[in-house]
Amino acid sequence: MIRTLPTPAEAARILAEHRTRPVRRPPPLAGRALASTLKALDAKYGQGAEGLKARWTEIVGKTLARRTEPVRVSSPRGGGGASLEIRVDGPAATIIQHQAADILARVNLFLGPSAVERLRIVQGPLRGVPRPPSPRKPRARGPLDAAKEQALAESLADMPDGPLKNALTRLGREVLRGERP
Repeated sequence: MIRTLPTPAEAARILAEHRTRPVRRPPPLAGRALASTLKALDAKYGQGAEGLKARWTEIVGKTLARRTEPVRVSSPRGGGGASLEIRVDGPAATIIQHQAADILARVNLFLGPSAVERLRIVQGPLRGVPRPPSPRKPRARGPLDAAKEQALAESLADMPDGPLKNALTRLGREVLRGERP
């Protein structure tokens, strides 16, 4: 059976009688939808190294916090206590190794009883802590006296002109400025 299209008047009447479907509600906000899931995951797995980084100075003290930073907390496959990996700046690793039991006790006070059983120490530069500048003696900036400048020019007279000779001249001036009488 062939169906004919309605006339414009009939179409207007049909649309007036039968409205379109109601508008759907918007989806819930992502934060609300994930809040319960994130809460359960946090209860199960804890905050990990990021939670420790935020309060590392309070946990281990200022002296150790300048030389260490937590990298990761990893749990073994079979269960049990986790392992905390900390990065230690240079030769302080020996001192940190001797204080491992104290550090573990402080971390377990923060994370909960027996949350971390082992401490893994990795030597390397700290990423989160800016290193203080090394103390250097101030360089003398005045020009060289004529005798030293002449001696430097004579010692480099054999070299051909170019960037190497210019660099050696600058280096020689800096070395001669640093000499003490």
